[in-house]
Amino acid sequence: EGFIQFTLCGLPFFDDAKLGFFAAANALKDQVAAGTLADPYTATSIRFVYGGASEVDIDHMVALSDAWQKGAARWPFAKRVAFANDPLNLQPTDAGANRAKGDGDAATWLPPNKSYRCTYVARQAAVKHKYGVWVTAGEKAAMLSILSSCPTMAAPAPGPQ
Repeated sequence: EGFIQFTLCGLPFFDDAKLGFFAAANALKDQVAAGTLADPYTATSIRFVYGGASEVDIDHMVALSDAWQKGAARWPFAKRVAFANDPLNLQPTDAGANRAKGDGDAATWLPPNKSYRCTYVARQAAVKHKYGVWVTAGEKAAMLSILSSCPTMAAPAPGPQ
């Protein structure tokens, strides 16, 4: 209730107010036809039209390459698929911000929108904990630094996958 299921970039996704992505779903194709993304990474609004310029990406909050280097290379295929498609690890965002992030972790990249950094790092920590992805010393220091500014923030629920 209150969710619209759709696919974007071939990935299943659920629209809800917490994610800030409001869209008109095309029921025949099960794809987003158009919408406005309230982008948490940049604190801007991005108009999206299916088939238009690629201004919206789906970010893996814990980048696939980062996870691969920190343990995912040893995972069974099914766990890698679950990780790559887990809604906890997916965030629609500004394409430029996502591409600037690349495969960076919290030690090398944080969203330009400083008011979203606690949520971003908390979700990264939740994903890494859920899947057992390693955290480097530099990454741990960066995460603790950010999270120390929001000590009452609860970790996101891990979800079903």
